Amino acid sequence: MTKSRLLRCLIAAVLVLLINSIAFAQNKSFTGKVTDDKGAPIPGATIAVKGSKTGTATSPDGSFTLQSVPANATLVISFIGFKTQEISIAGKTSLTIGLQSESSTLSDVVVVGYGTTRKKDLTGAVASIKSAEFNKGITTAPDQLIQGKVSGLMVINNSGAPGAATTVRIRGLSSLRSGNQPLYVVDGVPLDGRVARPSLNAAGLGQTADANPLNFINSNDVASMDVLKDASATAIYGSRGSNGVIMINTKKGTAGAARMDVNYSAGVSNIMKKLQVLNADEYRNALKQYNLTSGDYGSSSDGMGSILRTGLTQNIGVAVSGGNETGRYRASFGYMDQQGIIRNSGLKKYTATLNGQNTFLDNNILGLDYNIMAAQTQEQLAPISNDAGFTGSLIGMALQWNPTMPIFNPDGSYYLLGEGGSVNPRAMSDSYDDKANITYILASVSPYLQITKDLVLRTMYSVNHQVGERRTGIKSFINLSGVMNQGQAYYNTAELNTQLFNSTLTYQKQLTAAFNLKAMLGYEYQQFDYAGVSNNARGFATYAIDYTDQLQSAPQSNTSMSSYRNPTGKVQSVFGRVEMNFLDKYLLNATLRRDGSSKFGADNRYGTFPSFAAKWNIHNEAFMKDNGIFQTLALRAGWGITGNQEFPSGSAQEQYALLSNNKSALVNVYNSKLKWETSKQVNVGVDFGILNDRITGTVDYFFKNTSNLLFSFPAIMPAPASSYWMNMPGNVINNGLELSLRGDIIKHKDLLWTLGVNAAFMHNELKNYDGPPVLTGAISGQGVSGATSQQLVNGKPLNTFYVRQFQGFDSQGQAIYNGGDGAFYYLTNPNPKTLLGINTQVQYKKFALGISSHGAFGYQIYNNTANTVLPIGNLGSRNIAKSLLGNGESLANPITVSSRYLENGNFLKLDNITLSYSIGGIGKVFKNTTLSVTGQNLFVLTKYSGFDPEVNTDKSVNGVTSFGIEYSPYPTARSVMFGLTFSL
Repeated sequence: MTKSRLLRCLIAAVLVLLINSIAFAQNKSFTGKVTDDKGAPIPGATIAVKGSKTGTATSPDGSFTLQSVPANATLVISFIGFKTQEISIAGKTSLTIGLQSESSTLSDVVVVGYGTTRKKDLTGAVASIKSAEFNKGITTAPDQLIQGKVSGLMVINNSGAPGAATTVRIRGLSSLRSGNQPLYVVDGVPLDGRVARPSLNAAGLGQTADANPLNFINSNDVASMDVLKDASATAIYGSRGSNGVIMINTKKGTAGAARMDVNYSAGVSNIMKKLQVLNADEYRNALKQYNLTSGDYGSSSDGMGSILRTGLTQNIGVAVSGGNETGRYRASFGYMDQQGIIRNSGLKKYTATLNGQNTFLDNNILGLDYNIMAAQTQEQLAPISNDAGFTGSLIGMALQWNPTMPIFNPDGSYYLLGEGGSVNPRAMSDSYDDKANITYILASVSPYLQITKDLVLRTMYSVNHQVGERRTGIKSFINLSGVMNQGQAYYNTAELNTQLFNSTLTYQKQLTAAFNLKAMLGYEYQQFDYAGVSNNARGFATYAIDYTDQLQSAPQSNTSMSSYRNPTGKVQSVFGRVEMNFLDKYLLNATLRRDGSSKFGADNRYGTFPSFAAKWNIHNEAFMKDNGIFQTLALRAGWGITGNQEFPSGSAQEQYALLSNNKSALVNVYNSKLKWETSKQVNVGVDFGILNDRITGTVDYFFKNTSNLLFSFPAIMPAPASSYWMNMPGNVINNGLELSLRGDIIKHKDLLWTLGVNAAFMHNELKNYDGPPVLTGAISGQGVSGATSQQLVNGKPLNTFYVRQFQGFDSQGQAIYNGGDGAFYYLTNPNPKTLLGINTQVQYKKFALGISSHGAFGYQIYNNTANTVLPIGNLGSRNIAKSLLGNGESLANPITVSSRYLENGNFLKLDNITLSYSIGGIGKVFKNTTLSVTGQNLFVLTKYSGFDPEVNTDKSVNGVTSFGIEYSPYPTARSVMFGLTFSL
């Protein structure tokens, strides 16, 4: 008996070993490709071997390779937005897997305020852009990722400086004095819209451009961006939704084996366009032509060239993610170092994020989501400003530099003139040291409870904390008035703190086979604090030590210190939304929000913001089932009211300021009736798809009426010199038509070509205003002190140009103006009538080519640079524009603001071209390896003579918005980037 048992055990052991050895021997390499239900490849899909830790992800062309896979293994294929599939690979060595869309998950889901909805259930005007569609190349902030991608969305870089702010407009300009930027919401957290970089106006050089408030976000961490355009989509944000909302959604971890994604890119940048000024020989010939006997200094130099360089950029990103069905995580780390194309300028950015989604208890009824984003930006800023006077900022100095003057003396020292004379641009660049460091933390924690299968309670608490420090020094050798032989230093700090608490209760149930109801109720509290300190001094004995490290050594009479704290802003809100779907044909959506804000007067603290929208899915009607034309056809209509409170906190309060003599003075007058700026908007849209949805598109008409316009006027005498905020009578009307088309031109196994086009046709007008014209659009530079170029006036678009009408030169070379020198005319405006975006992608096997371009038409730009930086009167002392030679103008012709400097701003810009090649796996270590090369800002088609027709130098007057003026800005760069991505 014992021998029999032993024999059976031995036989069993042999069989087990044999089976294992056979299974091991049958391990094999397996390849495949993952596509969507239309045959398009899905990059980043997760492929896991069921019951093991083996897994990988698909490359950009959808392909994957698994090594040493058991012959009878089952693969689990998953991707956000698609149904997870399990497929046996027994008897197969390769396979193409088509995933089916999962309507209840993210790829077919759009993030809206305080929730999500299926894309096909959208009743408002919402555009959703996924990461695969983002612009490539150098992007310091996420708003640049969607430039040219969304109809009705305008994104303009205010400056070519790394990290500079952008002007973003959704459906035009609607506010006169308060903010026009959209509300940014990052993973459900509304941002303040400001950034804690201290401002600076140094030594007569002017105010430097602002930083982008989104710089703290690593573009590689962004999964999608949703643009909410009409009131039915934005009214859920109430008093902050008037200018539209941009939802920024970051990448999250997915269940599966731990995975590391690595990306690296490096590139070079140079100036996209140089202005045509005279070189040394041309300058000497011009002196002879105009019979000038002085002005030739016998040398040859290039002022602009002396401050330009080839900027190097590198970007490194590492992300680790993984988890299981009850806990997922993703951590990422990024480093970006972008040298500016102007010497001694650039941006370094360090980012780190950690987010996770966890569930607890039986049936996972308790959950916790958390998100922490930390960043530090280190800017080195060039002395390039918005409003420099006669001396000019660095670009103006470089353009004006007499090309017959040397940059350096024979001994290598700078060639310098006397105090107040022309400033050597290279010396200015080297004498100026301006560094701004900002530390950011955006953190949120969001627990939720699945009370029943249909009812969820979710709460969120978030903190946005920013601290900025700016150290600036101007060395004493530079010949600026007040700086030469003294030196000047500034040390400024700023701190921004925002807290948010909200709680929502969401109910969703299929009440009958035909009727689905989703309802949400919520409460929210927000608090905003901003404070800062400024110190400056001049008169230092040495510049061997950084001036900001020896502020105490300056004479006490030359030092100054000030501090400030803005009144705390608070917003308390209750809100709700109801969505009804009947037979998947008829959809209704209603929202209501009531906001109370500390910014407004005691009589108008609260405002109510409702919206209603409906959608008819015509394609689901029985009479459309066999129409043979439309696979998708839907009609949308919506109406709503939104508000705008983006203006200084405390504007309704009585405010005092401490003067230099330590006495206080009233600076803002109390107004108990100050209330919301209100926008009423109507939107009607059509969504369609034909040829089995190979061609899809949307058409939207919108009408927006903004009233109760927030404005600040000087207080009426005999009140003290102060400002008075009020709701100005009048309406700003924006209306237009938006069109978006996308088509699969070629759809083949190995070749896919898609083309997308979007356009917007818009009109803007100020109506029902009977007050005095409001001046804005300041013109800066020599000879134009206090001059403006734009007015807000009834019956005209906002920021209409109001200038003399230039008609040429008389026989003496003096300018002729229609009606004489004192006559002014309302001419064109800087608001584009048409916006255009063209995007296409071609995929052939492992190659992919993406091209993105955008343009604007039907507007004009005021060339302040030509007006005051390069006039012909400079000849003999400073440089001039080459185009002025021989135009009949006298050297004595006064510098005047006129239509002579209004230029057609129409342009079409090739934003970027990216060519990539998917290598796939390399050995057993590297997966999803891809090489790419990107060209950015390769060319622009335009007749505009300035640096770039995409311009928005801040030329506001007393806070009144301006637009479309160029004043010697930091030039736009043309870049080439090489990239490498892979997974481990």
